[in-house]
Amino acid sequence: MSPCTVAGTLTQVLAEALTTLALVQLINPGAPSLMGSFASTISMQSGSPTFGTPEAGKMVLASGQLARRLGVPLHTVGTLSASKLADAQSQQEATWGLLMAMFAGANVINHATGWLEGGLVTSFKKTVIDADLCGKVASFFEGIDLSVNALAMDAIREVGPGRHFLASEHTQENFLSAFYRSESSDSNAYEQWIAEGGKDAARRANAQWKRQLDLYQDPGLDPAIDEALQAFIDRRKASEPDRDYY
Repeated sequence: MSPCTVAGTLTQVLAEALTTLALVQLINPGAPSLMGSFASTISMQSGSPTFGTPEAGKMVLASGQLARRLGVPLHTVGTLSASKLADAQSQQEATWGLLMAMFAGANVINHATGWLEGGLVTSFKKTVIDADLCGKVASFFEGIDLSVNALAMDAIREVGPGRHFLASEHTQENFLSAFYRSESSDSNAYEQWIAEGGKDAARRANAQWKRQLDLYQDPGLDPAIDEALQAFIDRRKASEPDRDYY
């Protein structure tokens, strides 16, 4: 909990971060540390958490500035949503949250895919859509290629005024990598979209995760490593049996 203003919450975020960073260094001087910020907003009507809001974006961006001033990495969150479905609300909130985290210069981003209903559930459909979003955002933050090939001066001279570039040698050499290729979006003509079932993004994503699961091949694990891991798990479970906490 924190004050209901952006500045008040940031004040508390900074105080908590400084306290924890100092405590870590007292316990283990020189230990690698980072600043975490998971500040969001709530609905004043229901008290439920809200995501993808302007205020949450401001807090993430400001947290990034504070982390850089402290000289520590920033940890925050990504594609969060209060929506109950992989719908327009979920993707609007997810896109806003992930972009703000990236613009803040976050070094570690948790919950980059699948989050719905304020984190109470995860969705395979939204996982597929969010993974595509992550690819787009990552491509955007790579910046602009200014290599000789990308500047395409030879292609500009070759094509000249009044002609199109679609058949040019440069396009033929670069068309596969020139643009980010979405795996979940549909860019076909309306008629083709209808002919293929008129599926919205959620239905396409639903089919995609099922197809990926069917095609998945277990890479396998060295039996000795598997045995050692199972033995470790058994030892830990035996040393810390389940307890009832009230």
